[in-house]
Amino acid sequence: MIGAGSWGTTMAALAAAQGEVALWARKPEVVREINSDHRNSQYLGDHELPPSIHADDDLSRVCAGADVIAMAIPAKGFAEIAETVAAYAKDDSIVVSLTKGLEPVSGRRMSEVLRAAIPHCRVAVLSGPNLASEIIAGQPAASVVASTDESVAREVVATFSTPFFRLYTNDDVVGCEIGGVVKNVIAIGAGIAQGFGFGDNAKAAVITRGLAEMTRLGAALGARPETFSGLAGIGDLVATCASMQSRNTQVGVRLGRGESPAAIEQSMKMVAEGVRASSLVVELARLRGVEMPISEQVALVCQGRKSAGDALVDLLSRRSKAEFA
Repeated sequence: MIGAGSWGTTMAALAAAQGEVALWARKPEVVREINSDHRNSQYLGDHELPPSIHADDDLSRVCAGADVIAMAIPAKGFAEIAETVAAYAKDDSIVVSLTKGLEPVSGRRMSEVLRAAIPHCRVAVLSGPNLASEIIAGQPAASVVASTDESVAREVVATFSTPFFRLYTNDDVVGCEIGGVVKNVIAIGAGIAQGFGFGDNAKAAVITRGLAEMTRLGAALGARPETFSGLAGIGDLVATCASMQSRNTQVGVRLGRGESPAAIEQSMKMVAEGVRASSLVVELARLRGVEMPISEQVALVCQGRKSAGDALVDLLSRRSKAEFA
């Protein structure tokens, strides 16, 4: 497991039910605490971790001999770490992306980054409604493993499945990744509505129209529309928009209350991927001729180019049209 944040550590704990797990952490103090106290208090509080997790700050030792390597690294640094992992990953091992984001500047999906950086390995993506704090607490959840190779998806399912964490397979890698990216952007929009003090009607409207945007963009990029009615689409979207455990929703709420994007980013310990992804999503949509009005307004607010109030006015003043035009 590459990455010892809340999600990487949680997934390491799930995999530990199957055997030994090597967990790469950048910070020496996190390595020491995991190995000595079996906790990662910085990200998961007092939750006890399985003793079969062994943390290390040396990527070569962590990757040595691994059949499955999972990457839980923020999108901004994903490619750099993937290129380093490539030197240590054995041929034909499986590399799984747990990251819901797009590479800065290039806009590549994480699976595209992995295929370019580690061509001698097989690639999969895990996505869905997976709030780490609930999963580490043993609450029931379900997610999707996407790969163009069914045998790869099945091996990843076997690696991370537990009695309370149910995994499905899907061969629509593009759809599962786009769902995971766009839902973060829409969650910021839903959070803004919540920050304004609006109720469930407004949030439901953002979620529903956000799903339409997600589906349009995914289809334009070659995804199957039905993927977005599944766990990696509407499932992840609902969980993220409804929960204050979501960093993207938290950002949106604070924007709706009038805080500046710069102040919010400076105060957050963990990355809210939707802030960076919003501009990339909008650029992808423009290149494909896809209309994404909610995402466009979220991007402008996140860039500090428009206030949340002005963005709301612009969205509500759009000309009415057929729902499924």
